[in-house]
Amino acid sequence: MEKPALGGIHHVTAIAGDARSNVEFYVGLLGLRLVKRTVNFDDPGTYHLYYGDEVGNPGSILTFFPWAHAVRGGRGVGETIATAFSVPEGALGFWRDRLAGRGVAFEEPNDRLFRESVLTLLDPDGMKLELVAHPGAEDRAPWAGSGIPERAAIRGFHSVTLSERALGPTVELLVGTMGFRPVVSGGGRSRFAVGPGGAGAEIDLIEDPAGDRGRSGRGTVHHVAFRVEDAAAQEAWLADLAAHGLHVTPIQDRQYFHSIYYREPGGVLFELATDPPGFTFDEPVATLGTGLMLPPWLEAARPRIVASLPRLQVPSAESTPTEGAA
Repeated sequence: MEKPALGGIHHVTAIAGDARSNVEFYVGLLGLRLVKRTVNFDDPGTYHLYYGDEVGNPGSILTFFPWAHAVRGGRGVGETIATAFSVPEGALGFWRDRLAGRGVAFEEPNDRLFRESVLTLLDPDGMKLELVAHPGAEDRAPWAGSGIPERAAIRGFHSVTLSERALGPTVELLVGTMGFRPVVSGGGRSRFAVGPGGAGAEIDLIEDPAGDRGRSGRGTVHHVAFRVEDAAAQEAWLADLAAHGLHVTPIQDRQYFHSIYYREPGGVLFELATDPPGFTFDEPVATLGTGLMLPPWLEAARPRIVASLPRLQVPSAESTPTEGAA
């Protein structure tokens, strides 16, 4: 079977520290929806928290493993050093005021590729986030229950930024094997797009030959996942990637999607994840993220798992009264 095109970013998974602070920040401040609370299937004593739009559509999903005692990581070469969300044009004034009102440090908006305006901030564990204001953000609906005005609310991912010792081998994989295409370069940044292109389907690469190697830990991205349509497409990709000499894992059942994993030449962990079955597989839309959902093979251990996890209270994302323009 010929491999079909990738559909863009499926999800980004990162490492956090305190689970309660993580929920407060991503739901209470940024206005994302907690669409699923489950556990790390390889470490069931740890939550796996999923944030996204109303139903957790692919392209909106940011997930975390919150390990309370994890050491602080360090951004650097061989890592995803920034995760960018898409917001409408004119929204950054609202976000400046909201972040300042909550005491969250940020960098003043600046323009970069395609004259996109970018506001940079850090989450409680030091993970670097970007809010990118650009035309077309409104094409994707925000979560209506976010408490954030619709004109400013987050609309899924914009892109991710990878730091590489040398761009050549990674570009060869992206373009020659994964079907990405060059879009634009400037200011030390090279952008590539896949599938439909545009927000949610782009990767930026930064070359840093003398940079320190990144260190995994809280505040760092664990992996970036790209979309494949279904199981058949994933099997085709697995065969193709293996034929290109990549060390690809067998297909893993992640309950809400199926996954394969491999590392790009610079060291960043990539995943290809299926769109189905999605997050309404075991919960209706109205109550997504309200219960602890376990896969069948962990149900027998539910009492022990529940006892080991901190209790979570999901906040409401209340709008700030200051809603300045960008």
